[in-house]
Amino acid sequence: MDNRAPPRIFSRQRRKAGYRRALVRQSQRDAARYVLDDMVEDVLDRLEFMRFEPARVLVIGDWTGTLALSLRGRGSQVEEANVRTLDEEQPLEGGPYDLIVSLASLGRVNDLPGALLHLRSALAEGGMLIASLIGAGSLANLRRAMVAAEPDRPAARMHPLVDNAAASALMQRALFKRQVVDSRSLEVAFRSLDRLVSDLRDQGLTSSLTNAAPPLGKAALKNARAAFLTTKNDQDRVLETFEILTLTGWKD
Repeated sequence: MDNRAPPRIFSRQRRKAGYRRALVRQSQRDAARYVLDDMVEDVLDRLEFMRFEPARVLVIGDWTGTLALSLRGRGSQVEEANVRTLDEEQPLEGGPYDLIVSLASLGRVNDLPGALLHLRSALAEGGMLIASLIGAGSLANLRRAMVAAEPDRPAARMHPLVDNAAASALMQRALFKRQVVDSRSLEVAFRSLDRLVSDLRDQGLTSSLTNAAPPLGKAALKNARAAFLTTKNDQDRVLETFEILTLTGWKD
């Protein structure tokens, strides 16, 4: 058995800093929150379709508070956690839960297989995990712009992302039953690279890589802005895609 520790790709301290900044930015009326809103709506739709009424629920990563509010309205006892209060790479306390929901959180842990095992262990028998994360098909225009910014020696500025096949294999490895991984695309139009970056900051979705790249210089930033706009449509907007993976599995 390979007992080596996983590489430390992500910084928990940088995740916390991004979370704190997002909460401050959310005080502005025009702050973006469409990624979390989409994930919350999807989870509620799934639960209604399955007619699943969990008694005890743990919600991780929903800084909007919307999902917990909705579930409490349905009669569930709900606990909320975030990167400041819970480390997914450690055993979870407070279980067992009938339902654990993780939103936009698991994609930035260093030991994703271990995190999934901990989540499964915190479920009651017959309990369910629903985990939504931003998948590998996301932000293609932003990635292209970052490469164009420094074509000779591009720095690592964006996270590695999980694809559907890898997520399915990880759910099997974590011993979930009846596991399903599906994806959907959320398209958003942007007038500029700067607006996209602002939206990512609003939603706590900026880089939390352990080795932070230095800020782009003026020339590199100009290159990135120009490259981003090369795919603009006839309305002078660039359509950027967030591919959202949803991992569903049962403990039984």
